[in-house]
Amino acid sequence: MSLTYKERLAQRAKQNRAAFIGLYKNEIEKLHGLSKEEIDSITPDTTDMEVYAQLIAVVEEASATNETQAKLKEQILELGEIAVQIAKKIPSLASLL
Repeated sequence: MSLTYKERLAQRAKQNRAAFIGLYKNEIEKLHGLSKEEIDSITPDTTDMEVYAQLIAVVEEASATNETQAKLKEQILELGEIAVQIAKKIPSLASLL
């Protein structure tokens, strides 16, 4: 049985709320505060914006589920060097890496 559009939106809203009150809420806010220019300084193509979106999703999920710092570090490293460079722009994430 698949969820309706409204049910999926409600589920997503609940997940977003959990992320923004979770363990890494400050990191999420700071990631969202990065400018396009800051992100584009990492690589000249659009890959960095894709990885940036993936990084935010990883940190949001880690926050919503209260993942350990070690697990969050592992997940960021799995995203690759561009994600690591973006994460290092946030001091509290840089300290994990």
